[in-house]
Amino acid sequence: MNPYYTLVADRAAHRCEYCRAPEIVFNFHFEVEHIVPLYRGGNDEISNLALACRSCNLRKGTNTSGIDSTSNTEVSLFHPRQDRWDEHFQVQTESGAIAGMTPTGRVTVTGLGMNSQAQLIARQLWIRLGLFP
Repeated sequence: MNPYYTLVADRAAHRCEYCRAPEIVFNFHFEVEHIVPLYRGGNDEISNLALACRSCNLRKGTNTSGIDSTSNTEVSLFHPRQDRWDEHFQVQTESGAIAGMTPTGRVTVTGLGMNSQAQLIARQLWIRLGLFP
């Protein structure tokens, strides 16, 4: 396990810092990931670490930006230490979908596959159980 797991997980309230999935419903710990990957000049400082579910972490990989489909410009992915989640995303409680409200939100939702069928089904259940958002 990552030596920073406890600190990072506690800071994130044991939720994925990208899609807000609750760690408690999984049978394993979420991953400590580099917001700016080492590959892209990131570091191991706590300010560059985020808690991520397996789905978000795998899809994010070494990406730090994407092309916004509305503006057709390259924008940064959501940065958990610099951005406020509720300024970039909105949860649609009926469907369980996460809507990107800004270019950063849109590229993050798309790039991390936040509204895959599996994610939507899980999120609807979490909402019914009072575990999300």
